[in-house]
Amino acid sequence: MPWFYYVVRVIVRMLFVLLTRWQVKGRENIPSQGPLLVVANHLNLTDPPLLAVSLGRKAMFMAKEELFRSRFSAYFVGSLGSFPVHRGKLDRKAIRQSEQVLADGLALAMFPEATRSKSAQLQPAFPGSALIAMRSGVPILPVGIIGTERIKGIGWVLRRPRITVNIGHPFYLPPVGSKLPKVELAEYTDFIMERIAVLLPPQYRGNYAGKETRRHED
Repeated sequence: MPWFYYVVRVIVRMLFVLLTRWQVKGRENIPSQGPLLVVANHLNLTDPPLLAVSLGRKAMFMAKEELFRSRFSAYFVGSLGSFPVHRGKLDRKAIRQSEQVLADGLALAMFPEATRSKSAQLQPAFPGSALIAMRSGVPILPVGIIGTERIKGIGWVLRRPRITVNIGHPFYLPPVGSKLPKVELAEYTDFIMERIAVLLPPQYRGNYAGKETRRHED
C-alpha cells in the first residue's frame, strides 16, 4: 500500500531527527533513477529504515524470512517494500525476485553480511549480492553505516547517538579473468565488501581491513 509506505517514511525520518544526531554524506552520489544495487554493512535492526530514508529514492529490501512468519509482521515489512530471503543458502526465488526488481529499473538494497554484526566490525559476507550484480550488470552503490550499534537499551534516547550514513560512488564489478565461477564469485564478494569498508572508520572494517582495502581508497 503506497500510502502506508510514505507515512512510515515520514515517521521514521522524524524519529531519527529527534532521537539521534543523524547525517548523510555523499547523497549526491545516488543515481536519481534506473536500476541500482545498494549494499551496506549491518549493525542494528534500525539499519533498513535508516537506509530507506537516507537514499532519497524508493528501494526494495531483502529481509530475513523469519519476519514473514506472522501475518502482522509480513504485512508490515511487505508494505514497506521488503521480500523474504532464506539466509545461509542459495535462495533462487529471492534471487529471481531481486533480478526482477532491477529489471524494472528500481533500487534494491542488501546487507551482504546477511546478519547484524555484534562487534560492529565487518563480518565475512555471503555471495548473494555479488551473484545478483554479476548476473544483472547494474551499478552498485556502497554505503557505510556508522553508529547504529549504539541504539540499544533505554539510555540511548538520552544520549542521542551520532549516526552517519556514508554513501560512496557507484561502481561496476570489474573483469576478473578466466577463473572458476566459485573463485570468481568469491573475488566479486570481497571487491564489494572492500568498497563498503573504505566508507567506514578503520575500527569497523573487521575482515576487510587490510592491503586489499587500501586499493579502493581515494
